[in-house]
Amino acid sequence: MTELIDHLESRLGRMLGAWYPPPGAAPGTPQVAHFRDGKIPGAQAFATIGLSRIPLWQPTTDRHFHLELLTCEYANRSEGYGHFPDVLDYVAGRLVASGEAVLRGDVVPLPVPLPGGTMTALYAALPVYFDEDFFSVTVENGSDVAVVWLIPITTSETAYIRNEGWEAFENALSRQDPDLLDSNRPELDL
Repeated sequence: MTELIDHLESRLGRMLGAWYPPPGAAPGTPQVAHFRDGKIPGAQAFATIGLSRIPLWQPTTDRHFHLELLTCEYANRSEGYGHFPDVLDYVAGRLVASGEAVLRGDVVPLPVPLPGGTMTALYAALPVYFDEDFFSVTVENGSDVAVVWLIPITTSETAYIRNEGWEAFENALSRQDPDLLDSNRPELDL
């Protein structure tokens, strides 16, 4: 895991700690780590550590992938870590239990909206706030591991992706350039 942690710390900042999966989690559910003081000023990140040990199948390509999940937000909390550690535990647990990968363009519905009530799902994206070399890493066992950025999205953004496709959604993101580190950002004009 040294290669993976070094890779994550090179952009996300120092790993400050990690949580074990909650009791009752599927065997193989990874830890969630907390990072701060990285390349994006004022941001903190949370990432899975160890999900990549399990090859996850992607039905549309009939291939297996090794993944780690990432979330980022502004580090402006006066206490606590916020909702993202639990969100990553939830998503990683679902992936481990199902054996299916989540890749760019996929949408993961949340069981409850994020605090604030407007973000009801997560969009799987490339971590485009970082350089392209961060998108994947080869770890000690030779596996190529993709870093999947999970971005909170609204119900209508989810419907837009379903109806128009992920490319149209990413074009809208590019045109409107919302602040993706703000989980209370305004909804895209779609």
